[in-house]
Amino acid sequence: MSGVPQSLYRDEGVVLRVQKLGEADRIITVLTRRTGKVRAVAKGVRRTKSKFGARLEPFSHVDLQLYTGRNLDIVNQAESIRSYGPAVVGDYRAYTAGTAVLETADRLAGEEKEPQLRLFLLVIGALRSLAEQTHPPGLVLDAFLLRAMSVAGWEPALTDCARCAEPGPHRHFSVPGGGIVCPSCRPTGSAMPSPVTVGLLEALLTGDWALAEASQGTNRREASGLVAALLQWHLERSLRSLALVDRSEPGAPAPVALPDVHRLVGAAQLAGEPS
Repeated sequence: MSGVPQSLYRDEGVVLRVQKLGEADRIITVLTRRTGKVRAVAKGVRRTKSKFGARLEPFSHVDLQLYTGRNLDIVNQAESIRSYGPAVVGDYRAYTAGTAVLETADRLAGEEKEPQLRLFLLVIGALRSLAEQTHPPGLVLDAFLLRAMSVAGWEPALTDCARCAEPGPHRHFSVPGGGIVCPSCRPTGSAMPSPVTVGLLEALLTGDWALAEASQGTNRREASGLVAALLQWHLERSLRSLALVDRSEPGAPAPVALPDVHRLVGAAQLAGEPS
């Protein structure tokens, strides 16, 4: 480290993921309140006597003191603010939804050390809701995804036409087009979701939980398919965790078959939509 000036800084953040490094260390990826996404080495945390290893696990909200390094920063101190892990991991539906929240945040945060305060606050809110079982996990995830896309500049049009802004409501939904489209702008292969499903998307985006929780399983599944298709279209890649989310509901009947998200995107691509 000779010749490399080290500056000490402090920030709070949520641990998004961890990777093994050598025999005792880890690389942690943290979304912080002020600094943005940070990758740092936590030395010795895999040893049983580590003083802060257990605090640097995914789903943990921590207060960190770090040294700026050449390629990776170095964790100097770590204090727990709140560990959402035990409560989230204890419920499989919450765990799979929470894993998708963390992976999405990692992708949307972009380059390291670019401040992402609004995304950070969304992650904290989603993890708190999952841990406290405030709302059904699947709805919490979809609300997070919609709001995170909005923060990234990808908020879907849900009333007026996404292309020409003709006042709605309209019946067709184009993933590459950015949401609801009018008959004149509707590309081949557009979906035609139920108006109730579109209302559910609006409720999740605006935080109308009374309306969202009154929704039926069929509409929830249709909405989650559209949300996942939108996100993966904008990211230009699939998210492994989304395919593993458990959206089952206690006592609910078996889900009806719905078109998968790749078909929604692929149909529009074949119709000549820009990629």
